[in-house]
Parts: sequence; structure tokens; C-alpha cells
Amino acid sequence: MMRRLANLVLLLVAVAFCYGLQISKPHYGDLIGPIPVRGKVGDTIVGRSFEVRAEKLEFARKLKTDRFGETKVLTTGGVWAVVTVAFEARAASTTVAIASWRGSTGLIYDHTERLSFINNGFLPVTVDPGLPRKARLVFEVRPEEAGNATVLISSKLMAALDSQAEISIGPVAALSDGMPAGTVDTLDLTQPIDGQAK
Repeated sequence: MMRRLANLVLLLVAVAFCYGLQISKPHYGDLIGPIPVRGKVGDTIVGRSFEVRAEKLEFARKLKTDRFGETKVLTTGGVWAVVTVAFEARAASTTVAIASWRGSTGLIYDHTERLSFINNGFLPVTVDPGLPRKARLVFEVRPEEAGNATVLISSKLMAALDSQAEISIGPVAALSDGMPAGTVDTLDLTQPIDGQAK
């Protein structure tokens, strides 16, 4: 009887020890996850394979695009957040393929796929050393998620043990209707990015 009781106590101690290790140690995903490289709009963030600088942030209710010579206007139930960035490869040609918008509440909005028919100036973007290239990162977000957000940029979907650029947006004032301050009715994406040829 004493031996059974001792085995039971030993088993309970082992279970408690294992549970304590599980909740107190970082998870495997955290150990091999992306390595954040942080900055804010206007800073040059240097990662392992690319550098990125967010140059401009714009909000719009609608986007004007061109699809095979036909003008399209895209609407959203929230607000369009468009971040103009400049990429540059570091040592070798690289492709930047992933961007997400992490709102102030932790909700994550992936780069929109509604512009996948446009292949110039939108993700994925291939950059070569010494040849900087501008791009637009476009997200559909809830208006209340516009401020105190972070834009996450990686070269690949699974950025395990690779750098991930994290651009802090900072506070954004809200208009009386809840939209971010400076929101335009329609943003024309058919125009070149800051004078860069399309």
C-alpha cells in the first residue's frame, strides 16, 4: 500500500513538473520564429536579406485600379491602408513576398489578394543589390485598427530564424465617422509610385 501511494505521489510530482515546464518555457514556434527588426515610418530597417523604408502611409475608402485596360474601383467594409515602401536587397537578389498589418488589438490583416492581377509595384517584389525598388503594401483594415499598428514584412511565408521587418505606425487621429484622419475618398493606384515608372 505504501509503495502504491509513493508511486502515485511520484507520478503526480512528475506530471506537475512537466506541466510547469510546458507553461514556463517558450514554445517551439517561438524559438524558431522570425527575428524582429524594428523601426518606424521613415526609418531604414535592415534585415538579413533586404532593407526596407516606409515612406508614406495613406488611407482611402476606395481604390482605383487598372485591370487589362479597364478601370476598376475597389470598395471595402473598412478602410484601405496603403503603405509606400522602398526595398533594397543586401548581398544577393531576393524576393519580398509577405506583408501583414497587426492592429492595436493584435488582429492581423494580410496583404490584400484583391490586387493580384497587378504585377508591378505590389507583392511579391524582387529586388537586386544596388537597385532599390518601391512598392505599395495594401491592406483592408477596420478603421479602429488604423492607429498604433505594426506592418510586418518578410521575404517568405515561413520566416523561421530569419529577420522580419516591423514598422511601427504610431497613433492615428480619428474623424467623427471613425475613419482615420486624412482618409481620401478614392486613391488612384494607376499613378506611378512617387515618380517611379510603372
